[in-house]
Parts: sequence; structure tokens; C-alpha cells
Amino acid sequence: MAETTSPSANPFTLGVASGDPLPDSVVLWTRLAPRPYEPGNGLPADGALDVQWELASDESFRHLRRNGTVPAPAADNHTVHLDLRGLDPGRDYWYRFRTGRWISPTGHTRTAPAADARPAGMTFGLLSCQQYDEGYYTALAHLAQEDLDAVFFVGDYIYENAIDAQAGARHYTDAPLPPFFDHWTWTLTDYRLRYALGRSDPDLQAAHAAHPWYVTWDDHEVENNYAGDVSQNNDPVGTFRARRAAAYRAYWENMPLREAHRPVGADMPLHRRFPYGRLAQFDLLDTRQYRSDQAYGDGWQYPGPESEDPARTITGDAQERWLLDGFRTSTARWNVLAQQVAFCRRKNTTADRSRLSMDAWDGYPASRARVLAGAVRAGVENLVVLSGDEHVHYAMDIKEDFDDPASRTLGVEVLTTSVSSGFDGQEKPDDWNLLLAANPHMKFYDGRRGYVVVSLDEGRLQADFRTLSGVVTPGAPVVTAARFVSEAGAPGFSPA
Repeated sequence: MAETTSPSANPFTLGVASGDPLPDSVVLWTRLAPRPYEPGNGLPADGALDVQWELASDESFRHLRRNGTVPAPAADNHTVHLDLRGLDPGRDYWYRFRTGRWISPTGHTRTAPAADARPAGMTFGLLSCQQYDEGYYTALAHLAQEDLDAVFFVGDYIYENAIDAQAGARHYTDAPLPPFFDHWTWTLTDYRLRYALGRSDPDLQAAHAAHPWYVTWDDHEVENNYAGDVSQNNDPVGTFRARRAAAYRAYWENMPLREAHRPVGADMPLHRRFPYGRLAQFDLLDTRQYRSDQAYGDGWQYPGPESEDPARTITGDAQERWLLDGFRTSTARWNVLAQQVAFCRRKNTTADRSRLSMDAWDGYPASRARVLAGAVRAGVENLVVLSGDEHVHYAMDIKEDFDDPASRTLGVEVLTTSVSSGFDGQEKPDDWNLLLAANPHMKFYDGRRGYVVVSLDEGRLQADFRTLSGVVTPGAPVVTAARFVSEAGAPGFSPA
């Protein structure tokens, strides 16, 4: 039986969120934390607290559609994952939570269209890489003001590094962080408090409250560049799996995910598929949990027999089969893969032979070839890959043969820059001219912070690359640095 005792201080310090919208369902999330920077959130270590919820068709809650009570168990770090069913497709809803005398902020969400609907269009945001101590989340404040149907976050929601009392580049002086954060994350408590730190940011809270999110992880939610059970520093497998179990548990607790994705130990099924009427099919991938170890010791290396081994995989065999089966059964106009790391080839020299990133799909060319061959066999005409990880913006054409710029274009890749990772960045990094010359399929490259707004309709995809002048001080304005389009049935980016 859940407890009804009211917390003595506001428990909604980490905001609200919604996610994984379906035509008839959406997940609503909150975490009770009157003292968010303390283990246990300042709440009882066992039992559960009752949380009332309300869902309305208007922001003022005059037209209440549903309400009820749900427990926030201590075992789940006092988080709520409310999987609401029986909703209307393609509808806006507003929601809020209560416990005792406390009322949460109001969140807005939107269900997906009916499976057989033909929506006129869809607009979504694309985000990646928000390192708390390398800058403010100003990009998220701007994203909260965008008119979006959903947001896709493709990895590095938190980082595992130690954070000093001044929060690094944020230079806190009036309210320094507790010393607890000044060590690397290893335990469940470490990861839980790292999410509390990130979610305490008002700009992140605003972006979650404004739109439903589809999330997937990359590496820093656990440890930089890990691969399956292999840690970056080759820790004993048992030691690393214990760390991974803690990280996965905290991830599930702090994301608007359904019960089906609750981890079991160090394993957590995260890849999943979402229709958006007949307009789009979104496949969210996990390229960390099942991948082969990076070839040649990771980093940028010359490709060779080790990286080109056909047995190597970035998705794992089961996820790859699931993805290719989804291509075959898709009836959508656009097939969109939301995943973590750069999909297209990226040479760093104009010479014939170039080093490539062993951590991206370039380090797993057989995986990439199988995915593209499966898309071609299934007759997928409008393939889109959404990526992050690189802390820069790229617009790239997916080529049938990256060695032949005249070969067929099979789709487009939209790779978003970071929210804050990498500090301010710069419009034209030192390798700007070189990368554009070495990779003719790369149509745009910008090294500033920001996000992408992607619009789809029956005729074309449009990608608006938003950038900020900087993030180490708050309040920077946002601009559209570039706009690229790809026409349906004739993939390939051109400036608009």
C-alpha cells in the first residue's frame, strides 16, 4: 500500500516528461525529489508515495479527460512511469501530478496519428550530447519554444565524468554543487544523482514539458566508447557489467519509458519501432549494448581485415534482423532510423587511403552494408538516418558506394551537433575545408552547439540546422545556420 504522507518540501524539483507516443498511448513521467542532490531524494528508503495525476484536453484543465493515482516506489527511486492507454490519436494533451499539497509543473504531450492516417506532415527536433559541465542547456530553452510533434534524443543524456563544485564551464559561484558530484559514476546512487543534476536544469525541464520525447542512449550514459561487455579500460567483465547494470537501471528510472524496457541486471531492451500514420516509420536503434569491440583499439585508424570482418556487428544479429524485417513490412513514405553514431563514411584526408572512426559505422562497414542492402531489397525509397555523437552538424548523402561520388544515393543522414558538449564550438573547425573536400557526400558541416528541426511531408524532408553563438554563458540567441531538403523518391540533400 502506497503512503499518503505529503513531503515537507516541493517534490517536483526535476519536472515532468512524456515519451514514446503511440496513436492511443503515451508515457507520463516524474520523479519525486524534495532533496534531489541527496541519495534517496530526501524520501523514505522503502515503500511508495501516492501520486495523483490528471490529463486534460486544455492547458487550464477545464476539460479533464482522465485522472487517477499511481505509486512512486522507493525501489524505482520514487519515479513514475504512467503508461496511459485508450487515448485519441493525433491529439494534444496536458498533464500534471500532485502529491499532498504539492502540484507539479504542467506538461504538454501529443499522441501519434492513427496507423492508417495520412497526416499532412510532421515536425520533430533532434538532440544529442548534453554534458552538464561544458555549457548551459540554452539550446533546450529554444527547442521548448518550437512547434514540434516530438523530439528524438539520440544519446549522451548524461556524462560519467567528475564535476567540480563550480560545475566546470558553468562557473557556479553563488550555489556550488555538493562534493558528491566530484567523482566518476560507478554505482546506482552515482548514476541516479547524475540524472538528478541534469534534470534540475530549468531549460531541460522546459524542453521535456513542451514535447514528447523518444530517447535512446549512446556511450556516456555508462562509460565512454564501451562496446557490449567491453569497457574502455578493459575492466573485468563482471566489474563492468555491474556498472552497466547500475547505469541501465538509472536510465530507465529517469526516462519516459514503458515497463517493457525495465532492465534485468545489465540487460535492457531499448530498440523499438513507432509508426507515424502512413507518413513515417521510426526505428530507434541501440548501437552500444550488442556491438563488437572496436577494431584496432578504437579511435581513428586505417581500415583493414579486422574492421572489415563480415562477422562484426554494431547492432547485434537479433536487432539487425528486427530492423530488416521492419523494412520489409513498412508501408510508410519515410523510413527513419534514429541512432547514435555517424552512419556515412567520413575520411579525414583527400588521399585514397584514410583513417576512419572505429567507433562509428565506419568501424563496422559490414553492418552498414547489410542495412543498406536490406533497405534496397525492401524497396525503401526514402531512407533517413538520424545521428549525433560528433558535437557538430552534418548533412550527408548516403551513397551506394562512398568511393564513387556518382553512385546512387540511397538516403540522407541528419547528424545533429551537441546541446553543450564541446563548450562553445566554432562555425568552421580546423578540419572544415579538409572534411568537405574529402567527403563529397558531406553537404554541410558546422561546429557550433544547437539542434536540428526536421520536417516531413509526402513530398520532401527539410532539415533546419539551428546553432547558438555559445553555451558557456547562458542566454545566447538561436539562428538557422542552414536549411537542406531531400525530395521524396529522389534522395539527396540540396540547400534550400
